[in-house]
Amino acid sequence: MTIGVFARAARVSAKALRLYDEMGVLPPAAVDAESGYRYYDPGQLERARLIAWLRRLGMPLARIREVCELPEGEAAEAVAGYWEQVLAETAARGELATFLVDYLRGRGSSIAEPAVVLGMRYAARSESGLVRTSNEDTAYAGQRLLAVADGMGGAGGDLASAAAVDALKPLQALAVPADELLGALAAAVEDADRAIGDIAAATPTGGAGTTLTALLWSGSRLALVHIGDSRAYLVRDGELFRITHDHTYVQSLVDAGKLTEAEAASHPQRALLVRALTGTGEARADLSLHRAAAGDRYVLCSDGLSAVVPEAELREALIGVADGPQEVLDALLARAYAAGAPDNVACVVADVVGLDAAAR
Repeated sequence: MTIGVFARAARVSAKALRLYDEMGVLPPAAVDAESGYRYYDPGQLERARLIAWLRRLGMPLARIREVCELPEGEAAEAVAGYWEQVLAETAARGELATFLVDYLRGRGSSIAEPAVVLGMRYAARSESGLVRTSNEDTAYAGQRLLAVADGMGGAGGDLASAAAVDALKPLQALAVPADELLGALAAAVEDADRAIGDIAAATPTGGAGTTLTALLWSGSRLALVHIGDSRAYLVRDGELFRITHDHTYVQSLVDAGKLTEAEAASHPQRALLVRALTGTGEARADLSLHRAAAGDRYVLCSDGLSAVVPEAELREALIGVADGPQEVLDALLARAYAAGAPDNVACVVADVVGLDAAAR
């Protein structure tokens, strides 16, 4: 078949076929010695169509050449692996886009900050579970920072969770403008991951890690950083909202429509993390910017609370309760212990309050 006839049969252009030849992906069956004209065998049509399909996926020609040389079963696995990589990279770009949108909206907003000055009342606790011999969870609350971290990896877990929170604490002493909160948090998370890498290297197993969920406050803005399955909740106007997304294998199944939320709650692999701070330099934390308002209540907790106390009970303990942060925190931990507290529990409760001129 001439190149023109073959191109029409394969539904690709002659220009594409010449490129395939140059890249060694689909050499012609014969080349005229005098004219250099390319001729193709009808048996090459299937490969040409496969190459076209793979190009529509965005696969580079060098990788297409490798896939085409594999047996069908291995080729299928290679395509599946490539697509998983594309999805992961797309998700990472999406998270970066979200970060940049939040950053630029905060930086370039023409809306003036509210005149009201806000403050926070807060309480934090980290307690061992009833069947645990050590506590790897860290909870912290300060005037500008709220944080919870759930360590893992055995001997280095407690050090990892403490290191993650410690990396954020210096931000409280810095005059970070509201429009630079996300950038400051992102840099601090990188510092935390490097510190955890040092901790992991010093452990007998060579591994240590932690989740991290934290809020950094400036004016009426709250910057949220989150990685892992610890959670942050917001109570506003009588409603409870979860403002973080679990980075777990089971949550990925829920996102894909393969499990319901109810099925996920009892899944045997519900604690399997797909993202955490592990000191490898590959951590991808979620970053977002929020506006606080007087009357808001924020709750940060490790899965030692959220996994054993149903959301309906959390709502009951948090909404319409006149108690202050310490009393609410004590009540939440009491519910975790009443449910058996199989894991360590770290929790922070903070109430946003308006400050009048005299109190400033």
